[in-house]
Amino acid sequence: MAAAAAAAAAGGLIRLPPPQSAAPRFGASRAPPLRWRRPGNQRRPRRHGVGRLFARSAAVEEAAYAEPEAALLEALLGVQCRGRAVAPRQLQEVESAVQALEALGGVPDPTSSSLIEGSWQLIFTTRPGTASPIQRTFVGVDSFRIFQEVYLRTDDPRVINVVRFSESVGDLKVEAEATVEDGKRILFRFDRAAFTFKFLPFKVPYPVPFRLLGDEAKGWLDTTYLSHAGNIRISRGNKGTTFVLQKSADARQILLSTISAGTGVEEVIGDFISSQNVAEFDLDILVGEWQLLWRSKTEGESWSSVASAGLKDFQIIKEDGQLKNSVSSFPGVNLSARGNICKTKNINTFSVSMNEGAVQVGGVQFPLDTKGEFVMEILYIDNKIRISRINQHLLVHLRVANAT
Repeated sequence: MAAAAAAAAAGGLIRLPPPQSAAPRFGASRAPPLRWRRPGNQRRPRRHGVGRLFARSAAVEEAAYAEPEAALLEALLGVQCRGRAVAPRQLQEVESAVQALEALGGVPDPTSSSLIEGSWQLIFTTRPGTASPIQRTFVGVDSFRIFQEVYLRTDDPRVINVVRFSESVGDLKVEAEATVEDGKRILFRFDRAAFTFKFLPFKVPYPVPFRLLGDEAKGWLDTTYLSHAGNIRISRGNKGTTFVLQKSADARQILLSTISAGTGVEEVIGDFISSQNVAEFDLDILVGEWQLLWRSKTEGESWSSVASAGLKDFQIIKEDGQLKNSVSSFPGVNLSARGNICKTKNINTFSVSMNEGAVQVGGVQFPLDTKGEFVMEILYIDNKIRISRINQHLLVHLRVANAT
């Protein structure tokens, strides 16, 4: 009850299988992400704060993540609500990557290492059936950031779970006394918690009487993997929950988190693009199925222009240049448009021609005029993320399948 409630800041939610003794090496065949700078190596002016964060994150990513760790981060891209909304195929990729890292072992006796100390951001968690309402409320909200602070080398060893509502609002801290049992396990007992709001000069107590709860306020946490660079940690708790935590988020994770939060997206996209290196590519990098995550808004758009430009939901691009945009606006109603895409003479720019469309309502289909010509400029693309510009719209897509 209270222990589960207090664990909200590290919270857990869908069960992963236990570690396997000989898990396969995951992600060895994956191609490295493709990064590129704007044509002519012209960089946009970098904004203060966010730009420096991207530059720092990119350096951390390149220097600190071993291949299996990079495979886990790749599998987690696009997972919403830290695991609450995840497709079965993607969950399987995450499970395989977690098991591969646990099989490798990472730092021996992680509780004895200084690398476990500090603040860790929760990026994925499973959710067993015993999850509390507070876990479901806080952990599954992408606009909140969830941290776990570990301090074992002090006179008062502690594990502190933090829900950060926003920089302007404040946070909830749930603290526990910590004791190291062995090289992997930390025993904890929750003993205090409080809300800190920026607009109040005092803390607001969290209304749980930990001292009266006995064993319900106690638990343990096993660290099953700690990276040698100190950037990735996998832990499993006494409730059967698995946590994936990270010290420094990379640029793509920052971008996706900003999209989930829904504010400041265009600024973050600008900083993201300006931090990337240049590379020219052909149509084959676009082949696959893409899901739209975000687009810049323009009022007064028609249904046909939305379908033609591919501004909503899914887009499928085939090797021969055939393209299909699909919009599911209401249950039982689907809007689709078909056309072709081909490379132009300009670097990383493609011509899109739409020639037919349809509206399907239940089992009945009606033709729709979606004819039009568009120019799509690819601003960034890799195995998972695509940022493009069509008719002054900025769009961010997530690749959900590599082949069609």
